[in-house]
Amino acid sequence: MIDFHAHLDLYPDPHTVANECVARDLYVLSVTTTPSAWSGTAALTKDAPRIRTALGLHPQIAHERKGELPLFERLLPQVRYVGEIGLDGAPEYRRYWPDQEHVFTRVLSLCARAGGRVMTIHSRRASTQVLDALAMEPDAGIAILHWFSGTQRELARAVDLDCWFSVGPAMLAGDKGRALAAKMPRERILTESDGPFAQVDGRAAWPWDADRAVEALSKIWSEPIDTVQHQLDNNLRRLTSHGVAT
Repeated sequence: MIDFHAHLDLYPDPHTVANECVARDLYVLSVTTTPSAWSGTAALTKDAPRIRTALGLHPQIAHERKGELPLFERLLPQVRYVGEIGLDGAPEYRRYWPDQEHVFTRVLSLCARAGGRVMTIHSRRASTQVLDALAMEPDAGIAILHWFSGTQRELARAVDLDCWFSVGPAMLAGDKGRALAAKMPRERILTESDGPFAQVDGRAAWPWDADRAVEALSKIWSEPIDTVQHQLDNNLRRLTSHGVAT
């Protein structure tokens, strides 16, 4: 099972959640929202080789944490994965748009200069602007659009830019999410939970709830669950074999 976007450090008891991920043999990308959170989050899973910690600076707090960009730059050589990064065009964050753009473009530039990274990217109500920024920094690495919610036209552009996608049960619970997932290249899809932010059955999603996305994809693709899981496993192997980072 694969959860390529979870906030392990933001669960009430992150150690217990991490241990459960290990017990279930999950492959987890544990994303962070600030560079200062990276070291402590990485320490949670130092003995868990199937849990990787990404270095992030979330767009919703870019205006508060833009001063951590120098720390991001110092830590970047230590990581292969970057996230959560991106842009958020929701009304409550629009006034911070200049800070978001500054942080995101700087992060992409740093990733390109470092030889590229695997990046998990937030693009809520900002798909076109995120894609514009990625097009300007083609050497930044492999972009994985987490919980993509743009238009079909934006999806087609993302595919043309070689983006990947991570989809979770919350996204696939809606008609729009399922329609988008149906058009995503199967060889560039991974599953995610986005826990504890995403909701499943009225509660915070656990990383192992990513399994529900496999069930949803099975219905969307009209393929057996084993076939879907095999495709996702192959996708993960191909992604992690890319020589985009140290």
